[in-house]
Order: sequence, then structure tokens, then C-alpha cells
Amino acid sequence: MTAVKTLGQFIIEKQADFPYAKGELSRLLRDIGIAAKIVNREVNKAGLVDILGDAGTMNVQGEGQKKLDVYANEQFISALRSGGECCVVASEENDECVYIESEISKNAKYIVAIDPLDGSSNIDVNVAIGTIFSIYRRQSSEGKPRISDVLQKGREQVAAGYVIYGSSTMLVYTTGKGVNGFTLDPSIGEFCLSHPNMRIPKDGKIYSINEGNYVHFPQGVKDYIKYCQEENADSGRPYTSRYTGSMVADIHRNLIKGGIFLYPVSSAYPKGKLRLVYECNPMAFILEQAGGVATDGVNRILDIVPDHLHQRSAIFLGSQNMVAKLSEFLTASGLTSYRIDKVISAP
Repeated sequence: MTAVKTLGQFIIEKQADFPYAKGELSRLLRDIGIAAKIVNREVNKAGLVDILGDAGTMNVQGEGQKKLDVYANEQFISALRSGGECCVVASEENDECVYIESEISKNAKYIVAIDPLDGSSNIDVNVAIGTIFSIYRRQSSEGKPRISDVLQKGREQVAAGYVIYGSSTMLVYTTGKGVNGFTLDPSIGEFCLSHPNMRIPKDGKIYSINEGNYVHFPQGVKDYIKYCQEENADSGRPYTSRYTGSMVADIHRNLIKGGIFLYPVSSAYPKGKLRLVYECNPMAFILEQAGGVATDGVNRILDIVPDHLHQRSAIFLGSQNMVAKLSEFLTASGLTSYRIDKVISAP
């Protein structure tokens, strides 16, 4: 009989990878896992209680907040506040950073950036949604944490992950030493290791993009989409188009099966739509650690220096060969000089 390894056991086993942390990072990851289980419970019964629909408020992005969005945000912040390992939370749902000022957090060393409920437009139609999180070490040493502690390059992340609330609930995370996935076993209420050492195939046959906005895309992206749709037996084209409107769901599928996720700039979003700090950076870190590539079309995502909390970015990430082919079309269109060999390979 195969022994079951829980998230808590796995984190403790890997604690030696971070001798400077003295257990704080492990406890922080545990706190995020506990909050994810609470949110999962509410997601699974959302249709049975008064938690669906609009909360009547707007977040800083000007997007209507769903009631479940607000609930998830509260749960993660509460868990991080009570855990004592986090000094700042940067959330998609809050205009400003949430500074945790309590006796147990006075020596906290970590910053958490989080999208509490990614894909919330799918809540009412029962399509998979998720949580995305990113963890940094505080850089300043005295006084109140600074905004510069939050606005670090993505390559400075010490951990990142996502939770997908779907037909099963999974937590996938990395601490810079590979990617591991854990599936929630509802019978025991624990995340159990189900996908050790996840690796994205170097090639794939899935492309994920909102083709309804095709007319607004840069020419290089249009050319790549046409390439994906062409019939070519040697390369296995046409590729399959899969897009749900939930970044977590689309990237999770592509991570397992191989594929590329595209969210370019457009006439409606000239700087891109997805947020760099709590969407693009954590997903880029995960994909690189799994052997994939993540770029904004010109720069490696993890090398971009954020200049404000809710900064937006274009993003293309996925299987190495698919991103390399996209890069050829972007370069040919004059948009970019990006080269696949500029990306640091994952272990």
C-alpha cells in the first residue's frame, strides 16, 4: 500500500532547503493551505447559500466584486494575520497594501501577494476558479515595511503557487526547487501529494487565448494564431484552442498536457490586462520551475521591476517550443527582439 504524504508532512521534509527560514516559511505555506480549504468549502456550496452574485462594490481595477471574492480575500488575510509570519499582504481586492501590525507579527519576514479568487466571472456558471499567491522575503530591516518590499522582481520570490477549485481541488506550489501538486482528500480534509515534480512538456498542442478579441491583438499574435489553426501533419496542427477565462484553470491544464497561454496587449488594454505582482509573477515562477517559459513578448516576466502595486502586463507562458515559435512571429512583426535563450532554464 502506497503511503499518503500530506502537504504538511511534505513542507516539513523540505524545510531543510531553507536554513535561513527557521520554519517560518513552512508555517506560512501551511496557513495558506488552511485558508484554501476554508475557501474551497464555500466554493463547493456557493450555489446553496447566499454567497453568489455581486457584493455591490468595486475593486481597485474597476471590476465588480463577487461576494465569494470578498469572502476569499477576508479568509486569506485573516489566516495570514493570525499566523504571525507575514507583515504585508498585497491583494487584487485591496487598493493599498494591508500591513499586519500585531504583537505576533512584529518580527515577520515575509510579504504575500495574492489574487484570492482568480476567474471570478466564472463563479455563477460553475467553471473552475482558483487562488494565486506569491511570497517574498522582506528586504527592509527596520520600521514599517516599505512599498519596495512588495515591488520586487519576480525572480526574488521564495515561493509561489495556486489553488484550483474544480472537479477536484489542487494546490500546486514551488519554492524554487521544482513544482509539486497536492490534491485535497475531502475524506480526511488534507492536501495529499498527487503530482510530484511536475514538468511541462517541451511541446504541446493547446493554445489558450480569448480569440473573441482577435481584431485587437498585435499582428505577431494574430499570425501565431493563424499558424496554430493551419493544417500540417508534420507538426500535428491544427492545435486545439482551449480558453475558460480563468488563468489558473488554463495554465493548470497546459502545465499537465503541454500548451501555451497568451494574454497580449490590445487596443482595450495597451499595457496588458493581467496584474504583474500577483498573477504574472507567481505563474511565471511556477512555469519556469516546471521547465516552461514566461515572457511579456520582450522581457522575461521574472526580470521586470514593478513600479506600482496593480501594474498590468502582457504575458505569454507555457511549453518552451511553443513560446519559441510565438517569439519568431513576434520578432517578424517587429514587436520584439525577444529570444528564447534569454530565459534561464529551470532545474
